[in-house]
Order: sequence, then C-alpha cells, then structure tokens
Amino acid sequence: MEFEIGVIVFLSIAFFVAGFIDSIAGGGGLITLPALLFAGIPPQLALGTNKLASSLGTGTAVLNFMLNKKMLLKVLAIGIIFSISGSFVGSKTILLLDTYLVGKIIIILLPIGIIATLIPRKGETNDNKLTKLDYWLKIPVICLVIGFYDGFFGPGTGSFLTLGFFFFTRMKLVQATANAKVFNLMSNIGSLVAFLLAGKVLFMISIPLALANMTGNYFGSRLAIKKGEGIIRIFLIIAFVLLLGSLIWKYYV
Repeated sequence: MEFEIGVIVFLSIAFFVAGFIDSIAGGGGLITLPALLFAGIPPQLALGTNKLASSLGTGTAVLNFMLNKKMLLKVLAIGIIFSISGSFVGSKTILLLDTYLVGKIIIILLPIGIIATLIPRKGETNDNKLTKLDYWLKIPVICLVIGFYDGFFGPGTGSFLTLGFFFFTRMKLVQATANAKVFNLMSNIGSLVAFLLAGKVLFMISIPLALANMTGNYFGSRLAIKKGEGIIRIFLIIAFVLLLGSLIWKYYV
C-alpha cells in the first residue's frame, strides 16, 4: 500500500497522542486502531501494524517501571508464557476471519476497551502476599485469557490486566499496573509474531508511527501534574467517539 504524506502525518499525530494518553490514563489503542482503519488500512493489516508500533511504545513504559523496581519477578516468570501463548492464538484466530467481518467485530469490541480504561483504579490492598492459588491458577488464567483478547483485538488490555491482578489476587495497585505493562508487552510480542508470519504488518509506516508513539509515551510519563489524568480521559472519550462514529459509518452504513 502507498500512502500520501498527509495520511502519514495524520497517523503519526494520532500515535503520538495515543502514546501520551496511554502513559497517563491507558487506552492508547482506542485511538491508534480506529485511526489506522479510518486511513483505509484493512483490519488485519491495521491490527498487525498497530502491534508493532504499540510494542515499542509499551516498552518505554516498561523500562520506566523496571528502573523504579515495581515488578514482582515471580509473577512475571509464571505468567509470561501464558500471556504470549494466549495472544499468539488470539491473533491466529482473527487472521482466519473475513476482513469485512473483522472490521465489524472491532467496532463492537471498541466500547468494551474504553469501559475497561475508564473504570476507576484508586487505592491499594492491605498487603501484597500472594498465595499458591494466585501464583499457579489465577495469574496463569488472567494472563492466558487477556492475552487471547489482546491478540484477537487489543485496546484496553493493560486496563484489563491491572484490574484482574488488583481484584483477583489483591495485588497492590502500583505493582498490578507495573506487571500489567510487562504482560501487555509480552502479549503484544506474541501477537506481533503471528501477524509477521502472516505478512500483515506495514513496515513502511510502522517505523514513523512507532517513533511517534514512543515520543508520546516519553512525554506523557514525564507529566507530573497529578490531576492531569482526568483531563486526558475526557480527551480520550471525545477522540474515541469521533473515530468510532466514522468507523460505524464506514462498516455499517
């Protein structure tokens, strides 16, 4: 596919804004995926291209958490294989479906992603002692199921993981968020492998979009204004509604 410079600029701006939003409030995929579809990129190609760019963007956030030592290494060691496997199978599944059907499925799933992103995540648990049941059942199931969702669709994955760890294992919120970022990165990689094997990644635009997304993540993560998250969420809703409306017009009208 060939793209006019205006389209690449539009997508780069969308990926920058998405990276900025994602580092503060989550839900960047609610901007990037609809933007790719709006630019006329077929659904499977849009999913694959989005995975490459978002993998690099998420890696920026993961690095920040690693430097601040917020990860639980045993949780990561147990859950990573389930996260990668689930996302790989999810991506293989979406690749089997008709392109136009995938477009309609994405539109149906987008509101689920924004609901997960907007659920309040405040406070912490009383302690952070995980049980054997948490390690050997809950964490693998959470990673496998949400990994599949990430490979099949994607937006809202980080929020689903954070909520899953927070509510089902009573993990402290800051560590739930940190671990979720790592698993989100791993599921992105597992999904990306499936899309690469199927030839569903547009490398020509992936690099500039990845750089724009990483830049947005960098500046967003440096934003020190605590009350900024509320403003970002409002902006996310407005952008989401506009993009979703355009996609409904394209695939349903």
